[in-house]
Amino acid sequence: MQEDIFDFDSELKAKTKYIENVMKLYLPKEEGFQENIIKAMNYSVFAPGKRIRPMLMKETYELLAYDNTYNYQALEIFMVAIELLHAYSLVHDDLPALDNDELRRGIPTTHVKYGEAAAILAGDGILNYAYELVAKAFEVGADTQCIIKSFKILSEKAGIYGMLGGQAVDVETAGMVNDVKKLNFIYELKTGAFIEASMMIGAILAGVNDETVEKVKNIASDIGLAFQIQDDILDVTSTTDVLGKPVNSDEKNEKSTYVTLHGIDISKEYVGFYSERALQGIKELDGYNKFLNELVIRLVKREK
Repeated sequence: MQEDIFDFDSELKAKTKYIENVMKLYLPKEEGFQENIIKAMNYSVFAPGKRIRPMLMKETYELLAYDNTYNYQALEIFMVAIELLHAYSLVHDDLPALDNDELRRGIPTTHVKYGEAAAILAGDGILNYAYELVAKAFEVGADTQCIIKSFKILSEKAGIYGMLGGQAVDVETAGMVNDVKKLNFIYELKTGAFIEASMMIGAILAGVNDETVEKVKNIASDIGLAFQIQDDILDVTSTTDVLGKPVNSDEKNEKSTYVTLHGIDISKEYVGFYSERALQGIKELDGYNKFLNELVIRLVKREK
């Protein structure tokens, strides 16, 4: 019997298209007196992207859910919500008061396209709409306790104990971080929090116990660190054409990174360490998802 051929790139393309089709089902229509701000919101959300966070959520769910499809519609809602929160963070991150970037994913950033005031409001709108959407998860017949736990994780990982907190410390300490412990704190919150939320919510909706959710959190934390350190490396070694956003932006904004603290070679060693530990953690879970394994490898070895 011939073994099935695993074509990761084809699967990735199909899964990305599926996620974007789900997003289209749930995002607001561009109509009414507030049409222009909704256009700015949808422009920001549908900017070309990898859809990593909803993909990690779905793949974690499928790794652990077995035959449990009871929470699947709720899963789709949370997949869209996490991508909304990620998009809002990028809109505000690109603003002149923060990174002042004019290019994101190969296209003009929201404040360049629509103006700074509209970008602020669009980011606020995306953030609020994410929670409007999650509220609908209580109406789709899913397990209420799973929804509550997932909502709690999503809220925490987006707020001061998650992405927002990491972003705040990053801005306040720009150029002044000289130890890896504080830099890891920033990375674990600013980048890792949404990756943790994605995989933890996937596990929660799959119906696993708290111990397994904690294991998934640790795996996601390692993926987040590896992903962000690789981002540091690409900011120095890549080009704007390949990366789809300005390079050397960390230097421009006087940010401390793994590269500024350790250099490129040691930073690459850290990427290898955290990614290998994440893959080992996935291997030890009760299940196997070949696509998820390869996705993690590709994320931390990416060139853009």
